[in-house]
Amino acid sequence: MSETIAILGGTGDQGLGLALRFCQAGRKVIIGSRKAERAVEAAENVRSQVEGADVEGYGNEEATTKAEIVILSVPFEHTAGTVKGIKDSLSEGQIVVSMAVPLATAIGDGAVRTIGIWQGSAAEMVQSLVPAGVEVVSAFQNVSAHRLQHLGEPVECDVVVSGAKAARQKIMDLCPLVDGLRALDGGPLSNARIVEDITALIIGMNIRHKLPDGLGIRFTGLTE
Repeated sequence: MSETIAILGGTGDQGLGLALRFCQAGRKVIIGSRKAERAVEAAENVRSQVEGADVEGYGNEEATTKAEIVILSVPFEHTAGTVKGIKDSLSEGQIVVSMAVPLATAIGDGAVRTIGIWQGSAAEMVQSLVPAGVEVVSAFQNVSAHRLQHLGEPVECDVVVSGAKAARQKIMDLCPLVDGLRALDGGPLSNARIVEDITALIIGMNIRHKLPDGLGIRFTGLTE
């Protein structure tokens, strides 16, 4: 049986885009938000765009209890607070996916730079906050929110997935559900430090090349 996917921050552009794509692929999705009514509205939005979508909206804590995979799609400055808020709702065996990037916007600077954090990456910070037995995986940072929401078009982007082997394989298996996404094995969670920095580079390139829909990245030379 396919795992239920909770997307906390599914009311934002990137989280909503993932919710749309996973529902389009026939997966059950739970949208979470700090305000349950916003999550309910987002779920209604998904149903209006994807016929037969199996989607519900709840507050973050309740959403967390209803899914095997919990995706954090919140800005970096809200990531620690969100994890602390759901900590008691997490249980052993769940996988938490960190999409956060420590962009300098968190300290009032520009989105084309990142800030250093003690743990090394946002994903490693999340790992330090979750209960024992909960695995953290880094993924989806570099996927364009706008392209995710263009349901009739492929997204065309590689997703570098990092974390413990069994958990990262489960998240890699989600990527082909989105037309155009390809999962790449990114190894241990510490490699999230590199992947997160790429996001700031992409944002800068989007600005310089005037690409409001956003770039995607591809790694060449792979045989599969």
